[in-house]
Amino acid sequence: MIRLQSLLLATFSLLSWSQTPKPAGSATPATVPRLKVMVDPGHGGDDGGARGPKGLKEKTAALEIGKAVAQRLEAAGFEVAFTREDDTFIPLWDRAKAANVQGADLFISLHLNAARAKAARGSEVFFLSLGQGDDDEVVAAENAGAGAAPASPDSMVASILDDLAQQAFLQDSERLAVAIQGQLNRLASIKERGVKQAPFIVLRGAAMPAVLVEVAFISNPKEEAKLKDAAFRAKVADAITLGVRRYFAETNGGVRRRMVGGPG
Repeated sequence: MIRLQSLLLATFSLLSWSQTPKPAGSATPATVPRLKVMVDPGHGGDDGGARGPKGLKEKTAALEIGKAVAQRLEAAGFEVAFTREDDTFIPLWDRAKAANVQGADLFISLHLNAARAKAARGSEVFFLSLGQGDDDEVVAAENAGAGAAPASPDSMVASILDDLAQQAFLQDSERLAVAIQGQLNRLASIKERGVKQAPFIVLRGAAMPAVLVEVAFISNPKEEAKLKDAAFRAKVADAITLGVRRYFAETNGGVRRRMVGGPG
């Protein structure tokens, strides 16, 4: 119990420290570090994700979109890091942790939706729910393969800390989700399905605003065809980048969190 209380206290202290706004004019433009965005292309390796009617794999489309997003973000002046840059499987539990270690300011996980109804279409942007979510089918699909969290006392404490870490950023995560969803609907001409909350494992433990973007329905033949088109992926990347820029503009540049832990 003493150890748990100490860890919880340390987490609250860290989160409070990490959210301290940067003093205005405290650094010259040359010394202010660039805001960092962690881009997380969903799935990878043996986890192919959903598959389109013509065979397009979610892991492939998500990586291509991720690369396009990174290119646009870098052109807009952001620093970008990836959870994966090739066809590699990264456990869901490790993706947000990588963002924490690298000191990312935002975490954006990229996915493609799927439904039994082939006519289902459009984009959705999710932020974390610590309880029941808005779409159990999507949650089941994206959390598949994660496995159960270890049940040791240490891992139970870690799970509590993961929830606390993201809970401190839920309001900002919602703002980021709204900003990205609005731009996707406007620029990429994707039917808006709204901003939702869901208990995605990949978002837990992220000590920064974090969202999961379901770009389009890979199960819809027309949207699968769009996802194969580099021009469409570029529009999606532009929309996400503009959403990120709008989020930071509305929050006066946001607040930078601190690097947590080390590579181990």
